[in-house]
Amino acid sequence: MFKGKVHFAFYKSLKSRLILMIFVLVLVPEVVLCFGILNTYESRAVSIRESEVLSQAKILANKISTSKYFDEDGGDLSNIDAQIDTLTTIYEGRVLIVDKHFKIIKDTYNLDDGNTIISEEVIKTFSSSEITNYDSKNHYIELSVPISNPNDKDSKIEGALVVSVSTDNISLNMSYLTQIAVTVAIIAGAVVLFFGVLVLLQLFVPVKKLSDEISDIKDGFGKEQLDVDDYAETAIISRNFNELMSGMKVMDESRQEFVSNVSHELKTPLTSMKVLADSINSMGDEAPIEMYREFMGDITSEIDRETKIINDLLSLVKMDKSAATLNIESININDLLEQIMKRLQPIADKQQVELVLESFRPVTAEIDEVKLTLAFTNLIENAIKYNDNETGGYVHVSLNADHQYFYLKVEDNGIGIPEESLEHIYERFYRVDKSHSREIGGTGLGLAITRSSILMHRGAIKAHSVMGEGTTFDVRIPLNYIA
Repeated sequence: MFKGKVHFAFYKSLKSRLILMIFVLVLVPEVVLCFGILNTYESRAVSIRESEVLSQAKILANKISTSKYFDEDGGDLSNIDAQIDTLTTIYEGRVLIVDKHFKIIKDTYNLDDGNTIISEEVIKTFSSSEITNYDSKNHYIELSVPISNPNDKDSKIEGALVVSVSTDNISLNMSYLTQIAVTVAIIAGAVVLFFGVLVLLQLFVPVKKLSDEISDIKDGFGKEQLDVDDYAETAIISRNFNELMSGMKVMDESRQEFVSNVSHELKTPLTSMKVLADSINSMGDEAPIEMYREFMGDITSEIDRETKIINDLLSLVKMDKSAATLNIESININDLLEQIMKRLQPIADKQQVELVLESFRPVTAEIDEVKLTLAFTNLIENAIKYNDNETGGYVHVSLNADHQYFYLKVEDNGIGIPEESLEHIYERFYRVDKSHSREIGGTGLGLAITRSSILMHRGAIKAHSVMGEGTTFDVRIPLNYIA
């Protein structure tokens, strides 16, 4: 079973297909060339034979016409008969002399003397000129030449000279040449295929090296990066692989940091609640009611904080599972943003941040209200939460639209995001730094959730930021949802 899989894998490999391609590229031209040469030889040989026989037949026909061969009291015709016999001997053929009544008056084979011949070729000869026909199946050439006085253009055709010559010698030569051509083709094909396979195997050395190094890296041995630059293609593969490994390494480090961050974020509220509860328990009945209320308020805040972190994690998981499912409805975006701003206004007042919504026109779009509400809330709440401008913070939210998209801009004058971090802020588990994060709850999930929701609506999001001056998020979403 294992051997069968190995053989099947070899048949599907690029190496086996290239070998087959080399074999075909060598074999097909050789076969075409051989057949072309043999056909050319046959056509040329037959053409030469036809020309020779036709020339001799015309000469003989002229002599027959001037010798009164058809007259009953014709003179000595032994010279003409001798030439006819010579023609048949040289070309291994047969000569028929037919008079104007289609009667055979001479047959060099002595088979049809005195018989009448009615054939298409002979009839055409009496009405036009010489007729030539090559029968490749039976290997003979048949000529029919009119017999008339060459010195008198107005003379009538007295008869026809029909000549049949064998082309067996041409067929024998063709067979011999075919054998030689096949032998040469086989030898040449084997040589080319052999050296082609050697060259091919040599060309695949860097590919094998690339595969081995990847296997070593996968198993934890060898170098951490590929460096196979024998060909431009292997160099590109090496570079792309190294970039992939670097990205995976960054992702792994981000995940480790994420686990640490989430563990810390989940543990901190629990620790705070335990400290508060232990403090109350240690006081017993002597604790004043005001302290109970204060501690219970703090415990409630920590529970809300814990809930927020867990909700972020659950939101991300739900988006991954329902990426292909959206509850699309026609929603008034102006009203949606006003509701979000109303809910976030207390947070802005607490942070002493001016929160402003500017709508340039009424906007109605086909969206999933729950998912986009979460995305817009994340953006605006982040802008509020991380705005500590001492001269007066602000968050400006503006809404506009054209015939195809609506546009949301969230602009603040907060702490900003470092330029080197802008391309990573949408990555899951990524935090700009541990003390100032643009992520709700500090887990590195808020912007990942936001971007995922926007992309599900076939939209786009971009961020522009200057450290110490603020950040602007630009969102573009189609008015009509495209499935």
